[in-house]
Amino acid sequence: MRKYLLNCFLLMLPIMIWNILFTEKLPPEYQPEVFWKEVPAWLKYAENISRILLFIITILMPLSISTSTQKRGLILYIGGTIIYFASWLLLIFSPDSAWSNSIFGFMAPAYTPLLWLTGIGLIGNSFYFNLPFRRWFFILISILFLIFHNWHTLTIFLRRQ
Repeated sequence: MRKYLLNCFLLMLPIMIWNILFTEKLPPEYQPEVFWKEVPAWLKYAENISRILLFIITILMPLSISTSTQKRGLILYIGGTIIYFASWLLLIFSPDSAWSNSIFGFMAPAYTPLLWLTGIGLIGNSFYFNLPFRRWFFILISILFLIFHNWHTLTIFLRRQ
């Protein structure tokens, strides 16, 4: 049973905990009652379904750091996570700055997950069951999620203009 608990979903936990602890400190546009308001239903469903698929896939991928690709993936995951956290901190502590009010600053929490998700994609190299593992599958779902998440965030950014 222990081997099934040591999976790539563990790498999602720091991100989830960060989001839970700090979302309420972000500017008003990021608060759930504003961020999810008047977003087209198809976009909400697409974003959330792709997010759930990412969670499921990470649960099915054993966590192991033994190959050079996995070690590079871990470095990318750690660096990407730090950059992701920094993008939030800039919005929290400097919400009125030119960066935070630019499209790149406002959307940074939406596009920086590309780094840590790619890191997870490089760390994973198998499933717990006997289906053939293809790294591109996780990366494809990650890209789909990021397209929908960034589209959603762009919608919010444009709404405030």
